[in-house]
Amino acid sequence: MRRLAIAERTDWRASAETFGFRFHTIDGAPYWDESAYYAFTLEEIERDIETPTGELHEMAMDLVADVVRDEALLRRLDIPQEYWDWIARSWREASPHLYGRMDFAYDGQGPAKLYELNYDTPTSLYEAAFFQWLWLEEQKQRGLLPRDADQYNSIQEALIEAFATIAPRLPRPLYFAAVRESAEDQGTLAYVRDCAEQAGLATRTVAIEDIGLSEDGRYTDTDDDVIGALFKLYPLEFMFRETFGPQLPNSHTVLIEPPWKAVLSNKGILPLLWERHIGHPNLLPAFFDDAPTSELAPGWTRKPLFSREGANVELRLANGERLASDGPYTDAAYIRQLSHPLPKFDGSYPLIGSWVIGDRAAGIGVREDASLITRDSSRFVPHAIL
Repeated sequence: MRRLAIAERTDWRASAETFGFRFHTIDGAPYWDESAYYAFTLEEIERDIETPTGELHEMAMDLVADVVRDEALLRRLDIPQEYWDWIARSWREASPHLYGRMDFAYDGQGPAKLYELNYDTPTSLYEAAFFQWLWLEEQKQRGLLPRDADQYNSIQEALIEAFATIAPRLPRPLYFAAVRESAEDQGTLAYVRDCAEQAGLATRTVAIEDIGLSEDGRYTDTDDDVIGALFKLYPLEFMFRETFGPQLPNSHTVLIEPPWKAVLSNKGILPLLWERHIGHPNLLPAFFDDAPTSELAPGWTRKPLFSREGANVELRLANGERLASDGPYTDAAYIRQLSHPLPKFDGSYPLIGSWVIGDRAAGIGVREDASLITRDSSRFVPHAIL
């Protein structure tokens, strides 16, 4: 694994606009950064990222089966009790799911270490699936990458295939919803919707803020049409606490991602995985914050159960240094993981996002920051297999 400098495509911004990548710059700072790329060997990808991703996914799915049957574990994850039966029912009925992303610390030496699962509303999908592939092909054409350079990336093909697989179980049309004013969420939504249409699904869009509730308890769009199936780029734990949240179990709306993803999108899954697989080479020791342990000395990372984009994370490094990020997740329980700082390449700290589409490992995206905490402002850097 290496970080290599490379000349930017002179027209990449125009290309980004043409292909709908309108959040390539956020608050005046670059989000997409192609002044460098991460180079991997095929062995690093297959042995250290793809294989562990598949294994950890199976372990996580097995854990869901345990959690939905155990009220103590559901309470441990701080999932509201009024949704327990609905979540368990969605698991028993094998409600269809689409995707997820695992975040790893990896430096090319030794096993990748799992930081967390993002299995409800994972971000950086469009740039990982499409725009970095476009970068690879164009840089090869321009002679800046070897002709035989490749990329660990079958994400788009896998998304289309996954939509085709679950299509028979979805009411038509499939609605797509996100927060109206979020450029990143709306860009991702448009991309995923396009993949669904390539799989033959009829689709519509609606802003999360515009979803209504009919007199008989069904969710509706702005034309009062019933929403039978909804891909929502909006966290389940947010939906639980919305005014219309209590109607979710009886709305008859099929959600993508399904209710059982509330288990896997929760940081509490990390100590539960560690309890069941102590010593696994890709797991870090993890514990609920109200269960003190000396096993995390001399350093740890503390995270809220529901935090996203690096918010409200606190690090205590082995040398005693402490780092922390602000955020809105101040009223939830926390977990702690053994400190395992991200590696440093040319002054940047890369985080590997490994995608699972359906139930298959399908590709990666790399985000890097000048800090050890990866945030929503961290840059996306493409990768290649050399």
